[in-house]
Amino acid sequence: MILLSSGIYVGWNIGANDTANCIGTTVGCGIISFKRAVILVAVFTLIGAMLQGQHVMKTIGRGIVTEDLSYIAIVVALICSGFFVTLATFFRIPTSTSQAVVGGVVGIGLAVGADIDYSKFITIVESWLICPVLVLALAFVLSHLLNFIIRKIAVSPLLIQNALGWLAIISSCYVAYSMGANNAGNAVGPIANLGIFHPTLLLFIGGVAIAVGAATYGKKVAETVGKGITPLDIKAAFVAQFSSAIGLHLFSMLGIPVSTSSAIVGAVVGVGLVKGARAISKKTVFTILIGWVLTPCLAAASSFLMYRVITAFVG
Repeated sequence: MILLSSGIYVGWNIGANDTANCIGTTVGCGIISFKRAVILVAVFTLIGAMLQGQHVMKTIGRGIVTEDLSYIAIVVALICSGFFVTLATFFRIPTSTSQAVVGGVVGIGLAVGADIDYSKFITIVESWLICPVLVLALAFVLSHLLNFIIRKIAVSPLLIQNALGWLAIISSCYVAYSMGANNAGNAVGPIANLGIFHPTLLLFIGGVAIAVGAATYGKKVAETVGKGITPLDIKAAFVAQFSSAIGLHLFSMLGIPVSTSSAIVGAVVGVGLVKGARAISKKTVFTILIGWVLTPCLAAASSFLMYRVITAFVG
């Protein structure tokens, strides 16, 4: 129960922090209420977790630390990972749960002296850098393309706004699906290392935990993503969410745990650059970047130290 509870705690944190990445832009520009958006997130996150969450779960479970880990090692890794995400959520900072979990797992691997696949770890870290840049560029190009199409078609502005509103809601569902596919494995991947629970059961638990986190504590960070980086209209919300969803889905299929936060923040910045660099809140972006750097480092250091202290005390 302690083992599963620690996985649920991480899943809850993912939902609390990363819900903003699915609906922050849509809610921020007033397309849909937060309550209705959360229901969509819960449903599509669970679907994504069940259908495609196994790829990332395998990477987190055995892809980084290739040896068996003890119960206590896994619990420490999950609790330390979740704590720093809780802290970031409290301060309304969209951080990376993927980076936190990977950092926690690496820290535990070092603490127990297990074999670590550093080539896989380096690939994951590289993806953390590539994903936001890729999504930023995609959002920038799609914004210009959509502006060009709107100028060329002879349709009333009201009809265009309605169509874009529905597209933004659909793209929110797509982001939620991609989040479930990529992040459910982060919550339960370390537990999968033990091989004592069926993978489908673990993914279901991870998906439900994310959904509960979204419903209970997801509003704070949603406001930062939706309004704090740059003002968004309906068109920008759609482009940002669609671009981030494509990036997330791509890395999910490759089994690489990437940051949902970095994807949506990169997309929002890409959309903001269409208006000009002055439209972007550099202070907010800088705060988010600091969070991305500190989260995996602190998770790794704390899981390493906590495990050493606990084992020394027990011994």
